[in-house]
Amino acid sequence: MKNRRKKLVLALGVGMALSGFMLRAQAPTAAEASGGSQEGKAQSSSTKPDPESHEPPSTNAAVKPHDDTFIIGNTDVLAINVWKEPEISRTLPVRSDGRISMPLVGEIQAAGRTPLQLEQEISTRLKEFISNPEVTVMVEQINSQKFNILGMVQKPGSYPLTLTTTVLDAIAAAGGFRDFAKQKNIYVLRQDPKGGESRIPFNYKQVIQAQHPAQNIKLQPNDTVVVP
Repeated sequence: MKNRRKKLVLALGVGMALSGFMLRAQAPTAAEASGGSQEGKAQSSSTKPDPESHEPPSTNAAVKPHDDTFIIGNTDVLAINVWKEPEISRTLPVRSDGRISMPLVGEIQAAGRTPLQLEQEISTRLKEFISNPEVTVMVEQINSQKFNILGMVQKPGSYPLTLTTTVLDAIAAAGGFRDFAKQKNIYVLRQDPKGGESRIPFNYKQVIQAQHPAQNIKLQPNDTVVVP
């Protein structure tokens, strides 16, 4: 048992030194991730947004633990917790090469995986040092997935995307309509896997009157909402 504990302490010390070196080497990338987060956290609303409001809906960008649907991307910020191991637990951004570095774990690919898959990989690597490690990975900030909104809105541009962002959420995040916006002729441009592009109509007047609520679709990464 003493030898096993000495092995853990020695490996942890080496891992923390390597982690500190990697964080210093990747400082510009971490700064970019921090700057991107200040543009706005991923947004969704549990109530109908006011399109005339200049304030985006209140949100919580974090993805729930053990999530097996969200795909982690570069610049996303991960909160990684190893139960009863505060020296290993930490919050860190996914680097531009799609990888992260942790004590004892070392370099590990994060981009392209779900939080659940990353939890399982980290747990497997920690078993050499910790008995039955319990790992939780949460996406604290979503910086990799965005949507665009263009045209007659107060603040056109690119915004972080959550799993629940709808067309109404997008309009609210952009500050609502400008004068003379054609609210009945809004549409969403969406790229298909074959490289083509589809155009999905959205009649704001009908949606807010509950005539065709199905038009208020959930946006997908790289969707563009166009307000003529």
